[in-house]
Amino acid sequence: MSNEIRNIFDRIAPVYDQLNDWLSLGQHRIWKEMTVKWSGAKPGDTCLDLCCGSGDLTFRLARRAGMTGKVYGVDFSCNLLATAKERCQRYYPQPPITWIEADVLNLPFDDHQFDAITMGYGLRNVKDIPRSLQEIYRVLKPGGKAAILDFHRPSNETFRAFQQWYLDNLVVPLATNLGVKEEYAYISPSLDRFPIGKEQLAIAQKVGFVNATHYPISNGMMGVLVIDN
Repeated sequence: MSNEIRNIFDRIAPVYDQLNDWLSLGQHRIWKEMTVKWSGAKPGDTCLDLCCGSGDLTFRLARRAGMTGKVYGVDFSCNLLATAKERCQRYYPQPPITWIEADVLNLPFDDHQFDAITMGYGLRNVKDIPRSLQEIYRVLKPGGKAAILDFHRPSNETFRAFQQWYLDNLVVPLATNLGVKEEYAYISPSLDRFPIGKEQLAIAQKVGFVNATHYPISNGMMGVLVIDN
């Protein structure tokens, strides 16, 4: 990921969760729960949450992996990781989570290390999507599964227009009030560049994933790519 994107996430760290609530009309918790379910994580598994942010998906993975499992939360923003670690302190007993500052294009893990991998709102921001999926393929165990959640541009014109109106009239003013207007201005262009569902499937298959499914949710404004080998 570029330094520019890293700096953006470092700056929005204090208001990240609040903005996600608004950005998703409060629905992101349901979508994250679905994503963790689709990852197939189960008790005793070794799990990885990429672009973990403040840890929402990581904590959900930890609940599924249980005290016998191991969970790693990876992000390139030290400020977001600090927020995640702080949130982790509130849990009792302490979930088995290791927080690591790293680049998803060059993961500091061995081949075939993980049973389940999740990524929430991260794929859209990586500089090289095929390389990112390649790294997921590399560190995933044979038979393991990854579930990747992100915002999308809906193909339906009406929903597309609604999404743009919502971003312009609700999200940007909220971001402005919280002092992060410039930081959230990147969302619209990032959605325009992001490959649609069938393009994501093609990239995943090219990288080597045998099974790839893309689930559009929330009228195509959101989607989960589920891949396994």
